[in-house]
Amino acid sequence: DFYESAKSIEEHERAGLPRLGIGAGCKIENTIIDKNARIGNNCTITPAGKPDNLDHGLYYIRDGIVIIPKGGIIPHGTVI
Repeated sequence: DFYESAKSIEEHERAGLPRLGIGAGCKIENTIIDKNARIGNNCTITPAGKPDNLDHGLYYIRDGIVIIPKGGIIPHGTVI
């Protein structure tokens, strides 16, 4: 729903946060990404090898599907 201005992008990058959307080099399987989420570069997101239901500070797993909540931030290089 939102687009980042050049100023917003610069501020977030200085703070070490990813841009709005999905970064480069990501591998994502069986995942629902809600709107306005920030997924950093080179992240791997998959429910493989994890419980069918899990609550984590950055994400949730429900019925074997990873859910990145609205406005969620997944730092660069994160492996889920």
